[in-house]
Amino acid sequence: MTRVAGLILAAGEGRRFGGAKQLAPLDGVPVLAHVLGTARAVGRLSPLVVVLGARAQEIRAAVDLTGVEVVVAEDWSEGQAASLRAGIRALGAAEAALVLLGDQPFITPEVVAGTLERRDPALDALRAAYDGVPGHPVLLSRRLLDRAGELRGDVGFRDLLAGGRVGTWEAGHLCDPTDIDTREQLEAVTR
Repeated sequence: MTRVAGLILAAGEGRRFGGAKQLAPLDGVPVLAHVLGTARAVGRLSPLVVVLGARAQEIRAAVDLTGVEVVVAEDWSEGQAASLRAGIRALGAAEAALVLLGDQPFITPEVVAGTLERRDPALDALRAAYDGVPGHPVLLSRRLLDRAGELRGDVGFRDLLAGGRVGTWEAGHLCDPTDIDTREQLEAVTR
């Protein structure tokens, strides 16, 4: 059976949010806890790695990280590429990795499972799409994971995906892909 790792990126400082958005309360628990709950509910991601950076100690103290491998990206301020490089180093021999963002609390287990079920070894990556717009989660093949050292800046795998064989599947009917970037967005989704 193919071993697919889970990689949750939660290293940013939340500049637009004005603080650690990973810890912002949503339905009584931190935003990051919702994302972890989704990944755990699927039960098929091994290892499950969370990448922290800014406020790492504060997040460790406030979020239940039991059964999760925590990696701290010391160079987190470089952007998402630094988080990806740090997390991918921790994945070991996983044949693929499913990437989730720590500020997307409404991605459902159905979307994660649907992405895993549609995995195609001929593809470099598979992305969930929402009303035709590619988003997360993104399932990355070993071919792309091995190129993580090429990543720079705050664009993640975008440049590598542009030149690869990338599939999408429509998941907009299964969840709200909103990411929490500002306090106003959080207030809007909690109304």
